[in-house]
Amino acid sequence: MNGSLLSVRNISADLANRAVLQNLSFDVADGEFFSLLGPSGCGKTTLLKIVAGFLQPASGELLWNGRSITGLPPQQRDLNLVFQNYALFPHMNVFDNVAFGLRMKKLPPAEISERAHEALELVRMKPFAQRRINELSGGQQQRVALARAVAPRPKLVLLDEPLGALDLQLRKQMQIELKSLQRQLGMTFIYVTHDQEEAFAMSDRIAILNQGRLEQEGSPEILYKEPASRFVARFIGNANFLNAAAADGLKANCPALQTDVEIIPFAKAAATAQPNQTALTQGVLLVRPEQLELSPCPPESTVRANGEVLMRQYLGAQIRYFVRLQDDSDSQVAVDVHSSEHSLLENGSKVNLFIRAQRIPFYADVQTP
Repeated sequence: MNGSLLSVRNISADLANRAVLQNLSFDVADGEFFSLLGPSGCGKTTLLKIVAGFLQPASGELLWNGRSITGLPPQQRDLNLVFQNYALFPHMNVFDNVAFGLRMKKLPPAEISERAHEALELVRMKPFAQRRINELSGGQQQRVALARAVAPRPKLVLLDEPLGALDLQLRKQMQIELKSLQRQLGMTFIYVTHDQEEAFAMSDRIAILNQGRLEQEGSPEILYKEPASRFVARFIGNANFLNAAAADGLKANCPALQTDVEIIPFAKAAATAQPNQTALTQGVLLVRPEQLELSPCPPESTVRANGEVLMRQYLGAQIRYFVRLQDDSDSQVAVDVHSSEHSLLENGSKVNLFIRAQRIPFYADVQTP
């Protein structure tokens, strides 16, 4: 990974007397595809506008290659922004939309033509250079907006949910094209989205925001396998939480599945114990649906089943079962199995569940005074 291009340092922001961002800090490397991910209203777009220079933070600093740009106006920052609604000029054709920013820089006409056509070629829109904007599909307009953003060759491109208006198949296609374009150009992208699958498909690293705070930042793999909080665990993928008790930071016992598992401890809390007993920390295990294995329990079996199938969903390559645990909590979990060579289980089937992951996250319960 290259050195840091943009550093966000203790950024806070207020809108309408309400704290929108609270003491955010992270770095974006030069040439990185970095995503801001979180639910609606968590502050993603506000942060993007601060980076672009359209809003000023209440406190904190933005550093560009180590130099402060916090008070710098947008036109003096080496970046461009792609809006969710594309913000193309309807009275201009495709070429003129892409050339607009180059003309604002007062570049020579020959250079404007060369760069605009080069950008259109990158997004496969050169044959449409003379088309009107209202003659283009949504996907084509999105490509024109990208071409306009990259034509001036900025160091940083900001993208505010640019795929939100596209249908599912086109959105997935554009995800591949966006990542390919970013790698080809070697530019730094900061991408705002509330769709975790979209962020995972394209990003080198992701920052997860929640109510204006940074919950965690890291690679998609780390966020999925080792979420630092229960919020991140719920927001990323599908999560099962099973009650457990840990006697140390190495293992925890899960009563519902009658097993001990190796753990990755998070959110340590004070352990409690009765006289003459080992101190225990109460909490929950994060078990992903694919980390659980189930097997049918024959009616004549002497082994007590620990689950009952409530329903199933056919998802193509996978089948997802929802299983009620046969314990005091009466909770349910999701279990994913490969659909190939699997005999379908009917609702009401008694099953035994097993955890097949080696180390899984454990979140201690928060102790209240």
